[in-house]
Amino acid sequence: MENWESYVRKVVPYVPGEQPDREKMIKLNTNENPYPPSPKVLEALRQLDADRLRLYPEPDCGVLVNAIAQYYGLDSSQVFVGVGSDDVLAMIFQTFFQSDRPILFPDITYSFYDVWADLFRIPYQTKPLDENFRIRKEDYCQRSGGVIFPNPNAPTGVLMDLSEVEEIIAANRDVIVVVDEAYIDFGGVSALPLIQTYKNLLVVQTFSKSRSLAGMRIGFAMGNPKLIRYINDVKYSFNSYTMNRTSLLLGAAAIRDREYFEQTTAKIIQTREWLKQELTDLGFSFPDSKSNFVFATHKSVPAKQIFEALQERDIYVRYFAKERIDNYLRISVGTREEMEQFIHILRQYFASFSFQSKSTACRR
Repeated sequence: MENWESYVRKVVPYVPGEQPDREKMIKLNTNENPYPPSPKVLEALRQLDADRLRLYPEPDCGVLVNAIAQYYGLDSSQVFVGVGSDDVLAMIFQTFFQSDRPILFPDITYSFYDVWADLFRIPYQTKPLDENFRIRKEDYCQRSGGVIFPNPNAPTGVLMDLSEVEEIIAANRDVIVVVDEAYIDFGGVSALPLIQTYKNLLVVQTFSKSRSLAGMRIGFAMGNPKLIRYINDVKYSFNSYTMNRTSLLLGAAAIRDREYFEQTTAKIIQTREWLKQELTDLGFSFPDSKSNFVFATHKSVPAKQIFEALQERDIYVRYFAKERIDNYLRISVGTREEMEQFIHILRQYFASFSFQSKSTACRR
């Protein structure tokens, strides 16, 4: 080994979902919104003054921070924005998880958490989900360096009741508790009102799912003004201009269009419920999802085999080769038309699979 390599920080990186670009494919692997952004976003894009791109954006991200604060009935001092919720969460890890005690998060959850913990040299413990893939609140009632969990959880889609979320927060008043709500808009109740009671709570959301702006990379945290100031101190010590002008303007336009947001999330929820029934009829089972995806396993066909068969047909879902979940597929909810085609192809595949199995049995 060369001498310089001994000084390299080596980590096992997060592996993002595949981003194929094929004609007529059905992309159901990264939980993107199947509908376009709000028409107000497109109008803001048309009105964008390209000449102003030569200037730095406002470092305090005021236009977006104020729009988010107004939407949620907060003061702007209670909102922090970043380049996707990943950036926001990474800033939170660097800012608040500095104890010698381990931070706590589920064993099956968003797989960036342990990557950040390793990258920033933060000790951590994972707490196993129960046999129904539910977070056990009692596992988080111990001394720790902080707590973070998604609600609904990913990749399971399981929603924790708000009363249980509050129990975890109340049991950890001496450390920061982060509730990662990337999927809360698809059927859950946000923990946001609890920030008025618990000064140690941060609620993190994103524009990538329910607001159709994954390509713009916009995330935000909401909490006590003191917590937001601490995150901003870390941000300004790292990069003063994290958000570009286009993201700020389009994000503000998106969050102002409440009607379009409610229409598209309602369509996704409706399609998800239809999909659950269709998957059940095909022999799949899954924990009840309150997100924009379903985490499903089949009674007789291995998940990896289904994953590969779908990929051959230009349908992309997510497969995780991890203990406890390596026989599950995470299926994002697309448009109703996409999901009908997806189910049609699955029916054809299972019919063919059943025929092949019977033929093999006869030859024996």
